[in-house]
Amino acid sequence: MSQRPRIVIVGAGFGGLSAAEELSRHDVDVILIDRQNHHLFQPLLYQVATAGLSPADIAAPIRSVVKKHPRTQVLLDTVNGIDTAACAVELISGARVPYDALILATGATHSYFGAAWAHRAPGIKTIDDAIKVRRTILLALERAETNRQENMAERAEFLTFVVVGGGPTGVEMAGAIAELTRHAADHDFRYITRKCVRIILVHSGDRLLPAFPPKLSEQALHALEKLGVEVRLGKRVTLIDDDGAVIGDERINASTVIWAAGVKASPAAQWLGLKGGSSDRVQVGEDLTVPGRPEIFVVGDTSSVRDCTGKLVPGIAPAAKQQGVHAARVIAARLTGARHPGPFRYHHGGNLATVGRKCAVVDLGWLQLSGFAAWLLWSVAHVYFLIGFRNRLVVCANWGWNYLTFDRGARLITGTDSGTEMKSLTVSR
Repeated sequence: MSQRPRIVIVGAGFGGLSAAEELSRHDVDVILIDRQNHHLFQPLLYQVATAGLSPADIAAPIRSVVKKHPRTQVLLDTVNGIDTAACAVELISGARVPYDALILATGATHSYFGAAWAHRAPGIKTIDDAIKVRRTILLALERAETNRQENMAERAEFLTFVVVGGGPTGVEMAGAIAELTRHAADHDFRYITRKCVRIILVHSGDRLLPAFPPKLSEQALHALEKLGVEVRLGKRVTLIDDDGAVIGDERINASTVIWAAGVKASPAAQWLGLKGGSSDRVQVGEDLTVPGRPEIFVVGDTSSVRDCTGKLVPGIAPAAKQQGVHAARVIAARLTGARHPGPFRYHHGGNLATVGRKCAVVDLGWLQLSGFAAWLLWSVAHVYFLIGFRNRLVVCANWGWNYLTFDRGARLITGTDSGTEMKSLTVSR
């Protein structure tokens, strides 16, 4: 049996894979645990939800990603708890995985701030989420086409789309829905026009993209309005039900409501017997370890850590990658007796958000861009962070084709009950 130290990583997102990559350079055994068999590039998940890309374009099997690392083992399982006294991860299958060091990189999920709206207003954190949203959007268009004469109020409800949240995900989703639905209305349906479609973006703050400079927020607002999106700033959603949403005191009847307003960390704090901080994140020290547990590291969206200026490190892919690498280097330094890498320092590369097919806003600190040039930079950055040459090539090809033709080739309605949902609709003559 190998006497090499065993490092367990829970979560194969950006943080987990970056840690595994760094640890592969050292004489350790790495156990990578995830409940999915694939790594997902979440920043482009909204394009799957709006039929711009297929799921396989932004995902890669974990085993294929780490196959070049012979001392890395992949376990497809779900964590049920952590026995910190025995230094073992407890899995839902009943197995226990002992560790010498543990890295928790389990990400985040949707937060509805205590409301029971998940069934009616899905968010997009997984491929299943994105496919469900895509199906909802495309079915709404089909229903509106079929119901063109029977019930005009119901038809208008099918053609109304509400997006809750004015951060990058909400802005990108609203813009993509606007382009998808309006192009489909113009070219694919006989009885729907773009004037029939209504997209509403709701944000409780006084401006969109609060992490961006005010000037870029304003430009994003103008770009959305140019696409026909109604932006409601300073408004809160007070109710979401089967009929739509209540925005302030206004009832909006809509068959499609999409949530992009909040996230919360995985139950890592609960596994560790700790009280989570903001959004249930685990408070960690400057070396990303849990206070009192130097063998346990928490990185990415699951952790709450501040940079050298005292600002909270954002929950974005570059931050998770940097934290994963830093945690791995701390572990390697302990095992080899090398110099400690010191406290974690976050190097912010900038904020990017796209608004439609040829407009984006980019804040690099020293440079602020908007419009087509920003969109090109956004595209290059996202292709760069994709895993695998095939995915990069396919995404570039799809974006090029979509840009030239407006054609979204992934407009497929899938799901076991998609046919039965349509049976009740009658065809007007």
